[in-house]
Amino acid sequence: MKTPLLAAALAFGLALPAASAHAQSPDHSAHTMATAAGGPAPNAQEISGAEALLVAYRDALTARDAKAMTDLFAQDSAIFENGKAEGSFANYMEHHLGPELAEIASFTFGRPTVTVTTMGRMAYGRETYTYRIELSDGRVIDREGAATSVLMQDDGGWKIVQYHSSSRAPRK
Repeated sequence: MKTPLLAAALAFGLALPAASAHAQSPDHSAHTMATAAGGPAPNAQEISGAEALLVAYRDALTARDAKAMTDLFAQDSAIFENGKAEGSFANYMEHHLGPELAEIASFTFGRPTVTVTTMGRMAYGRETYTYRIELSDGRVIDREGAATSVLMQDDGGWKIVQYHSSSRAPRK
């Protein structure tokens, strides 16, 4: 297992930064739910459902619950992590993230932000976060991360159809 790949894989699970159509506070603490500029007012239930899905992914990742993570993604999803196309979430889980989960003794997130913008039955999410991974061999990985997600709503609820994440060592 390669430590940079593990860090990137785990970063994938959470964050979503992107420029918003709305002004941002310098400290980013005011990031919350948003609506597409010029669009109809969002349904609060739709936004909260999409936001809850992204939080559920973060929770499943920290719990290292592969089934819970897989259930949040569309079957034909696309995963991008730190400059690499990973294929569908099922492929990513089987060939990348899944094997790494077994090496993790502890996974925690800090300072997560989630912003969701809905556009009918589609939404996009932006997240930022920090995370700490303690590996079973005693190594510790501390990272800052960001992710963007595209979500689609159908009769069964929201699913992630595209997920892109990146991470880096914290800047001092």
